[in-house]
Amino acid sequence: MALAAMAAFTACSASTPASAPRKPAAPTGPEYLVFYAQGQQRQAREAVERAGGTTVGGDARLGYLTASGSGGFVEQVGADRAVVGVSPDRSIGFAANHAVAGVTARSAAFPDAGSFTKSRSGEPLAGRQWDMRMIGADRANAKVPGSRQVLVGVIDTGVDGKHPDIAPNFNRELSRNFVTDKPKDEDGDTLDGPCEVSSCKDPVDEDDDGHGTHVASTIASPINGIGIAGVAPNVQIVNIRAGQDSGYFFLKPSLDALTYAADIGVDVVNMSYYVDPWLFNCTANPADTKKQQLEQQAIITGMQRALDYARQHGVTLISALGNESVDLGNPKVDKESPGYPAGEKKVRRIDNSCIDVPAESNGVISVSALGPSGRKAIYSDYGTEQTDLAAPGGDAVDGEGAKATRSILAAAPERVLRAAGRIDAKGEPKGADVVKDCTAGPCSYYQYLDGTSMAAPHATGVAAILISRFGKPGKGGLDLSPATVEDLLYKTATPKACPTPRQYVYKTYGQTVTQECQGDTADNGFYGHGVVDAWKAATVEP
Repeated sequence: MALAAMAAFTACSASTPASAPRKPAAPTGPEYLVFYAQGQQRQAREAVERAGGTTVGGDARLGYLTASGSGGFVEQVGADRAVVGVSPDRSIGFAANHAVAGVTARSAAFPDAGSFTKSRSGEPLAGRQWDMRMIGADRANAKVPGSRQVLVGVIDTGVDGKHPDIAPNFNRELSRNFVTDKPKDEDGDTLDGPCEVSSCKDPVDEDDDGHGTHVASTIASPINGIGIAGVAPNVQIVNIRAGQDSGYFFLKPSLDALTYAADIGVDVVNMSYYVDPWLFNCTANPADTKKQQLEQQAIITGMQRALDYARQHGVTLISALGNESVDLGNPKVDKESPGYPAGEKKVRRIDNSCIDVPAESNGVISVSALGPSGRKAIYSDYGTEQTDLAAPGGDAVDGEGAKATRSILAAAPERVLRAAGRIDAKGEPKGADVVKDCTAGPCSYYQYLDGTSMAAPHATGVAAILISRFGKPGKGGLDLSPATVEDLLYKTATPKACPTPRQYVYKTYGQTVTQECQGDTADNGFYGHGVVDAWKAATVEP
């Protein structure tokens, strides 16, 4: 979409004060996001004052005030009929139990990666991309590599915009970072670690976690004689960072990221995370305090408003389904919440009224993960109401033993691999989970990861192909309504029936896990409307 014409747009636009005072009063305590019912902004402001708090800002587009208060402020303001949710304006949140980064392959468990590769033409590491062959992306690349007018937003931990296999498609001018690194948590334990820059706000072309870089690479690594090719190797990547170095996310950066994507004309966003601290958000769980209930109400309400805002502005929304091996239509127990601060987790009984955000939010296309055999990955969440599409996400144990090369290979920041001890002092990989390519110019690195986080960007890349083909000239580029993109994704997906018997038994490491698939071939809990197909997207008739 827009290039230089939008380069002057600043991050400040993502948090426009809602009739804020000319000179905001000094904060009176910790800050909170106070979400109010439609048309109830004034009443909410008055409720803040009655609770002894101070309004310091807000965003009228999403219907919330930013307010500070102390003592029993949350419970008191939350009791007002004008208020529908109250969340701490924490500086951090968390990415799907840090496993949203997939199941990182460890070298000790895996044989030589070369044992799983095939000789193929194309980019140097194309033989290792079973995922691209599964969805026909290797053929689609030559026919519809994607339009430079299509912007793909990666809402994640950041993107290494200097990586040789991302840089040609990285839009630095439009990229933004909505988080500030936090070296230690409230208890003094290491969180993000030392800040890399004096402001603790990383440049827009850095990723100190690696997750966002992997996602971006799967979507749009270019055809340049280096490493791999993404699903749509000619579209542009916009880093819209909402996650910390440590892999945590939270509500406010997610809201800012979605509204920013909408305002600059991004076509499709990839969201491979959930908004913490709650894996499942319940509005009135008796196991939670009133303050915790209000926070979950705020997450559900605030994210839905931001998602609606983005969709109304032409942004197609794609999310990872989750890595808990849970039937999201019939969840029983949540042992992961609240995931922050550390040590706060408790065991809660839950039901289908509790939702994973944004995967189960309205208007979001959620993607389950497949292993190389085509089966649903053992870790992937599922559910007839929740699974919209399936895509390769990797499964190291999909077969005899475990192999790194059953996972998804994509770009990795060298600095992250070095810090994690995955490459040695000379820059050589220490195991089969990391691959080095020095075919053309400077060496670049790639890593095998598993996760629905790896599945979602395959669907995002296919959406980018569809927008490239069917988008019409619009605000600075090509526009295609999210409803149309969704219909085309379903139309071009390859239907896949539930396994027989429907109660599929996974066998790994001497243990068995049974998961039941419900629904018919056209739409079921394991595969949704089917497996995304880049080749069909590149060739389907309108």
